[in-house]
Amino acid sequence: MKLHEHQAKEIFADAGIPVPESRLASSVSEVLDAVDEIGFPAAIKAQVHVGGRGKAGGIKIAGDREEAETYAEEILGMDLKGYTVEKVLVEAGVDFVDELYVGVTMDRGKGRPVAMVSTEGGVDIEQVAEETPEAIAREHVDPSFGMQPYQARKAVYDAGVPREFARDVSGILSTLYDLFEERDASEIEVNPVMITSDDEVVAADAVMNIDEDALFRQPELAELEEEAYEDDLERKAGEYDLDYVRLSGNVGIIGNGAGLVMTTLDLVDYYGGDPANFLDIGGGAKAERVMNALDLVFSDPNVESVVFNIFGGITRGDEVARGINEALSAFETVPKPVVVRLAGTNAEEGMEILDTDLVDVEPTLEEAVQRAIANTEEVTEE
Repeated sequence: MKLHEHQAKEIFADAGIPVPESRLASSVSEVLDAVDEIGFPAAIKAQVHVGGRGKAGGIKIAGDREEAETYAEEILGMDLKGYTVEKVLVEAGVDFVDELYVGVTMDRGKGRPVAMVSTEGGVDIEQVAEETPEAIAREHVDPSFGMQPYQARKAVYDAGVPREFARDVSGILSTLYDLFEERDASEIEVNPVMITSDDEVVAADAVMNIDEDALFRQPELAELEEEAYEDDLERKAGEYDLDYVRLSGNVGIIGNGAGLVMTTLDLVDYYGGDPANFLDIGGGAKAERVMNALDLVFSDPNVESVVFNIFGGITRGDEVARGINEALSAFETVPKPVVVRLAGTNAEEGMEILDTDLVDVEPTLEEAVQRAIANTEEVTEE
């Protein structure tokens, strides 16, 4: 579960990380009330779960009340990379002289958390990692002992943070690690940490993603879940208890296993298609669960074709096939063409059971993906 910037900053502030004074606003009048209290310059920041908000016009700095009103009118209600901006964070502008990156995430290859510091703050850290990985200092942490003070200092010094700010930056890194552990986070970062002209160190942004499987241990954060889902389909997926991520393409993808779904996404891309979503229905693909999955995918107006990638394991292929038939028969008409690839236990029986009036059946995943992409091309030609 992704927290909004304002939610994460509230947690950071409670933990002692310096953040700029701010107010949350959902209307132009609320923005003007906020800047009257905070003063100028003031940053008006769209609260949506997308990166690159500044480049996309979702963050602007107002120097006076007139600019604040103009920017509020521009940002509130705007479409920002597919998301409608309903709220903005009005924040005191920071007069900064340098920007840093500080964060903690899970290194799955090492099987433990990794703390990271870079002096290349304020830019896409993934790009820094790809082009100049040496610019990011990393310190892996044994979760049995937690982050030791010397590790935080080492990461800061290895990154080349100026000595006069090392203590403050290592303090922020240590606090982030503590929050990462205490709040069951999967990722937590500040980009940028700003060094101000007054030699202060301030967290100017905040990213905090929570492991959804641990929300039962985080009741305060679980209460934020509804607000965290700003996409209607992702909110509905949460109600259905389905692992779903909406993408920008037109090929709907459903599979029973994260690896199968990811493989399908890769193949759709390989054959020139454009995935519309990641949707893992997990094991035991019963009719109701399949129906909910189809309801989600069919509800996306961008979807023109759907491909099922099912592997029969403990749940046999014939059971899955009956589930697909029952789910599709509940629709008066199947709104988008559906292609099924079925393999594994009782796959042949399942292929025979599938109602070919409702679905197209292909023997291999490659053929199923290419058929699904061809279906989208037929829709385009129509």
